[in-house]
Amino acid sequence: MKKIGVLTSGGDAPGMNAAIRAVVRKGIDLGLEVYGIQRGFEGLMEGEIEKMTLGSVADILQRGGTMLKTARSERFLTVEGREKAISVLSTFGIEGLVVIGGNGSLRGARDLARMGFPVVGIPGTIDNDLNYTDYTIGFDTAVNTVLDAITKVRDTSSSHERITIIEVMGRHCGDIALYAGLTGGAEVVLIPEKEVNPNDVAKKVIQDFNKGKLHSIIIMAEGYSMSPFELAEFLEERTGKETRPVVLSYLQRGGSPTMKDRLVASLAGAKAASLLKDDSYGKTIGVENGAIVVCDLEEALEMDRTFDEEMFDLIDVLSK
Repeated sequence: MKKIGVLTSGGDAPGMNAAIRAVVRKGIDLGLEVYGIQRGFEGLMEGEIEKMTLGSVADILQRGGTMLKTARSERFLTVEGREKAISVLSTFGIEGLVVIGGNGSLRGARDLARMGFPVVGIPGTIDNDLNYTDYTIGFDTAVNTVLDAITKVRDTSSSHERITIIEVMGRHCGDIALYAGLTGGAEVVLIPEKEVNPNDVAKKVIQDFNKGKLHSIIIMAEGYSMSPFELAEFLEERTGKETRPVVLSYLQRGGSPTMKDRLVASLAGAKAASLLKDDSYGKTIGVENGAIVVCDLEEALEMDRTFDEEMFDLIDVLSK
């Protein structure tokens, strides 16, 4: 293999640039030509491809987002779209592809692999919702962004003796809420994996205020069964306390990546380039017990997700 490509797809995540940088520079060090593909699978089908140099990825390690840009593509979900993508790759002489992204992106990579094209995946998503890996690139930065918001909200929440509901990302996976809630000292965490009766939330809030607490911070993943506005109205009615929702939304995707995200992205990017150089593909990079591991792409995407019930229960214990 002499020419490889790299793209980012789906939602952007802090650390994607560090992964791109590692793929490019490690690939060049191994004697490969590396091509950057703009706007994910959509850009691939349009032939938005440029040869990368060492200088192409200078000064991007600390930047959030993705220099290659990203997009979602309905066309790529079709057989015709994937055939077009492989045709474009062949036209440019690209023999292997590194795909950086979340669940949907890696499923796209798997579909290319099923059609015989050499692919290696890198998990890049703030949601931490890929079952085969302990950790995804961007998750640590997103949690730290939420922690910063919790700290700021707590000051004003205490001053007004109010309830504040902070909605964070996580439509199907509540890890951002879970980790930020535990480390940020939230009174309640609401996530899609564990249904909590809003009456129980109101009861805990009342008990906390009766014990002398000056405020109540509730972290809610966007996949919870109620919206923060619905819950705010419910709690204000049941508790008599002023309740304010705060929706962080895309704020969580931005910002300079943390050391951990830069480290994992750099190690994963370098490993992906090495795998393609060694003609080892149909793989995806993961993290297991703090170490970089290589998994079969098909098997990785079939793994069942586990929910940390013990961590969830600990939040209630520590918030008393």
